[in-house]
Amino acid sequence: MLRNIGCLLDYTHSSLICTTLKQTYYALTCLRTRQLSLPAFELSSKKFKSVQFNSHLFYSEIYLEFVHHNASVRQLQVRFSTSIIKNRMAEKKKMSAKRKMETDENPPTEKKQKLGTSDIKSDDFIDKISASRSNVCKSISEFKFNKKRVRVLSKVKDFPEDSQGVVYWMSRDQRVQDNWAFLYAQKLALKMEVPLHVCFCLVPKFLEATIRHYHFMMEGLKEVEQDCNKLEIAFHLLIGYAKDVLPQFVTDHDIGGVVTDFSPLHTPMQWVDDVTTALPKNIPICQVDAHNIVPCWEASPKLEYGARTIRNKIHNQLSGYLTEFPPVCVHPYTPKQKPQNIDWTSIEASLTVDRTVGPVDWATPGSLAGLQMLESFCKERLKYFSKDRNNPNKTALSNLSPWIHFGQISVQRCILTVKQYRSKYKEGVEAYIEEAIIRRELADNFCFYNKNYDLIEGAYDWAKTSLKLHEKDKRKYLYTREQLEKGQTHDDLWNAAQIQMAIEGKMHGFLRMYWAKKILEWTGSPTEALETAIYLNDRFNLDGRDPNGYVGCMWSICGIHDQGWKEREIFGKIRYMNYEGCKRKFDVAAFVRKYRGKKL
Repeated sequence: MLRNIGCLLDYTHSSLICTTLKQTYYALTCLRTRQLSLPAFELSSKKFKSVQFNSHLFYSEIYLEFVHHNASVRQLQVRFSTSIIKNRMAEKKKMSAKRKMETDENPPTEKKQKLGTSDIKSDDFIDKISASRSNVCKSISEFKFNKKRVRVLSKVKDFPEDSQGVVYWMSRDQRVQDNWAFLYAQKLALKMEVPLHVCFCLVPKFLEATIRHYHFMMEGLKEVEQDCNKLEIAFHLLIGYAKDVLPQFVTDHDIGGVVTDFSPLHTPMQWVDDVTTALPKNIPICQVDAHNIVPCWEASPKLEYGARTIRNKIHNQLSGYLTEFPPVCVHPYTPKQKPQNIDWTSIEASLTVDRTVGPVDWATPGSLAGLQMLESFCKERLKYFSKDRNNPNKTALSNLSPWIHFGQISVQRCILTVKQYRSKYKEGVEAYIEEAIIRRELADNFCFYNKNYDLIEGAYDWAKTSLKLHEKDKRKYLYTREQLEKGQTHDDLWNAAQIQMAIEGKMHGFLRMYWAKKILEWTGSPTEALETAIYLNDRFNLDGRDPNGYVGCMWSICGIHDQGWKEREIFGKIRYMNYEGCKRKFDVAAFVRKYRGKKL
């Protein structure tokens, strides 16, 4: 006991407590060696019931009782209440084990923990991320950029002499920091000693996007504008299709080259092709995959069959790409003319989109809010992710998909941050890496190399044959698109999932599979089922019109990235899911109760 106290003294940070304990230690040493002449104590209190201190190496409680037996000679008897110590430590150990068991068995439910980030203090978290960028280098000009992230799309590769700027045409990746496309554009501009312009081309209508999606995107773009202003970088919101407005901007501002980001989807790829054709012949354009960690064209040169065929290809290349980001720095070369002021209110009012599906209240748009959600995931939900991510009643998911979809946060930043928790939550970290890297990049691979990624024709031959054989099978229930959209089926679990998606803009990942497979069972044909699932997903989910969404529907209805299963009516060899199976997975009644009575 005395030796332990002696060790503790060396690590005590409080000088007052340290002095007191040292005096006590010497007194006890004297008692043990039968030296009865004890030193006098000058203490701020005559009696110490306990002295408690906490350091990064030790945590202990020492109970001291000081009793003056003879005031005239000022002798002090010091007695350790060893029984109190043992009982207290045993009680604490028992309570700690009980709390750990309760926490492991009962991760927070939706009622206990909201999806928002208002309770998370993120200043330190954000500052650490900012510091990690600054520790790499001060400027991208000092950083050795991995050129495999870049592919040149135009025939001409060199910038014309005497050009007056570089354009980053922002599209999929709508953020400033942690953006390889933005960084590459600034690297070129710094090398040429010219201004850097950021252009975003806003179209008044895009596929099934509603005001819910436009609101989330435009609020994020406001943050981009603010961040650009702080860095002396011009941000331009161009209204119209890129092929109509961007080439003219390039000519008017004497731009020497264009950098854009990457999306594997039809419409964005067509935009890039159109701009490449419309640009002046002497202006190069290149593309940087700022969304995937391993660029899509580097991860694999072909369409992969499934996760097992692409997993090693990605992991073998991760070390070359999964690096810390350098910062986008204050740009030293400013344009002669400032960009036009953006009237965000008027622009949003001019959009010709469906306004019946409004914004959600749980997800705050913007990169800052995305990082706050990442922080809350790491600190509150990552520990449950491996075990409970397939339970819709538990709050175990990252909830990051809206910010990742709109490019307001980088997947690479998410992985760099989550990996820091590997020693505490190894299983959760590995499960998240599998989903955020392997499964996500597999989805981009599918959409990039399969031009029919949203059609039955894009399915494997075995699946197309099987679905065709069972296309005319009798359906017990048939619902119209309108009935499905309003959640008016006989299945209370399906209805609850649809209501969750319609109200919150997000459906739990496990339920997305069940939801889509039931659409196959309740519509007239696989083609109608796929079209309906994609329509509803893109209309309500904040992460609609995303490779993950298309692959999710194709997996559920067409067996993409899956194998053939036991043949049955309607589904053929497509994997089957039913209500009873869900009841074995989680408390279906509890989930249904949460959304019962909510109107769309």
